[in-house]
Amino acid sequence: MDITTITSFRAARTRGDLALTPGERYIAGGTWLMSEPQPDTTGFVDLTTMGWADLEIDEQGLRIGATCTIARLLAWVEGRASDLPSPPPDWHAIGMIPDAANALLASFKIWNTATVGGNLCQTFSAGSLLSFTVALDGVAVIWTPDGGERRMPVASLPSGNGTNVLARGEVLRAIEIPAPALRSRALLRKIALAELGRSGAVVTGRHDEDDTTTFVVTAATLTPTVLRFEGIPDAATLTASVLAADGYYTDPLGEADWRRAVSAELAERIRRSLEEDAA
Repeated sequence: MDITTITSFRAARTRGDLALTPGERYIAGGTWLMSEPQPDTTGFVDLTTMGWADLEIDEQGLRIGATCTIARLLAWVEGRASDLPSPPPDWHAIGMIPDAANALLASFKIWNTATVGGNLCQTFSAGSLLSFTVALDGVAVIWTPDGGERRMPVASLPSGNGTNVLARGEVLRAIEIPAPALRSRALLRKIALAELGRSGAVVTGRHDEDDTTTFVVTAATLTPTVLRFEGIPDAATLTASVLAADGYYTDPLGEADWRRAVSAELAERIRRSLEEDAA
């Protein structure tokens, strides 16, 4: 789409370049920004020119640069990115990444342009990279306009369906995922009303080395619902917890009651798989 209100475009190369003037907005892949009119926007500030590393690995875990594209993340998991550090062999949870990419319901052209940070900052409830990073206790690294930095769980980033807690001038710099979560057994399941429709419910579950489990409901609730248990819960306990969660909503992609019911079913399917794997 032609965004006819745009009169300026700046390539950011230093933190000083990130200072916004009235009417400016940050852009990375721009797959959403360029998909519909932006009447209040008069300029774009390009984040992809900041030179951030796509992926970094250390003993603490994985750091995903906010401008890393979905295609690069997927290529890394599938061993097609020889310039990126190879993932440790015990990082089983990265097997969720292809499922998350496919749940985005986008063509390879979008994958090659859309960024991980953009998917998180758009904070649609059905954002599949939101599901993946929340499932693994991802931490958002945020640059503040005063030159500082703050961290917060990715689960706390959304404030609603399509809104987030970032203040104007704040920039999502990276997402950090801890190594213990990456070593977990993790699964992602989704459902939509239409075969090629946006997700009506996405549920993830992971079983950690310390025997704790974490289940996350996204898409079905306005903001991520995180449920933690000691050990693998029994079916009744998990179902009751999912059904009792707040935030199920109704829109053209599904009724609240349907979202609630299918979330419980998806969670139970994951629970059974994790139980069988543990046995």
